[in-house]
Amino acid sequence: MRKLAIVLLAMGCLPVAALAAEPVKAEPVKWEEWHAGNSIEDTSSLQRGARNFMNYCNGCHALKYVRYQRMADDLKIPTDVLSRDLVAPGSNALSYITTSLPAADAVNWFGKVPPDLSLITRSKSPDYVYRLFKTFYVDPASATGTNNLAYPGVAMPAVLSDLCGVNQAVFRQDGDQKLFDHFESVVPGTLTPAQCDDFVRDTVNFLDYVGEPTQIERRTIGIWVVLFLILLTWLTWLLKNEYWKDVH
Repeated sequence: MRKLAIVLLAMGCLPVAALAAEPVKAEPVKWEEWHAGNSIEDTSSLQRGARNFMNYCNGCHALKYVRYQRMADDLKIPTDVLSRDLVAPGSNALSYITTSLPAADAVNWFGKVPPDLSLITRSKSPDYVYRLFKTFYVDPASATGTNNLAYPGVAMPAVLSDLCGVNQAVFRQDGDQKLFDHFESVVPGTLTPAQCDDFVRDTVNFLDYVGEPTQIERRTIGIWVVLFLILLTWLTWLLKNEYWKDVH
């Protein structure tokens, strides 16, 4: 309809006011297509992600397959910073990253024990975790007062609401279906939307690293393995030709 109006306007058959009065409807937010866009080769991002995890996630979630010292070595975190800011009281640099939340308290407060996040991005993908962080919204019917588009009925509260703000989800009716349309800000956070997005990306980046700390080395070695196999195949083909050259 708008394209037709533009054509009629160009032909002089429609007044300018008619085109200006036509409302422009915004497209629904396609949150399912959001991507983390992280890179575990970005050491600075991983360092910030480690800080974010320890401050906002470790109170409930553990990383039981990762030691503090291994994390510090990989992320180039100075020993004094590790001991002062990251290692939990009662632990040391060689300890695994656990949580201080008792399982019984977790069940009483959230209905279940928060999962260990060591392998969360390997099992769910970085994009899924990114969307989970970004799609909390107000839901008075929920026990925590919030809900989530990526994980409906999630027991975890919106732990980043003080940073990223509180959002209200606006839904639209499509036949018998209730579909998400967009978010509306209810209470702004201390960070701008761009800063909040960077915070989430750094955190997801760190969790991606935690899922497989050796993945950079694995990919590098993998290239040489493939090149070796190609060379070996070529040598094997030459050897086969040499053996079979007199066979008729």
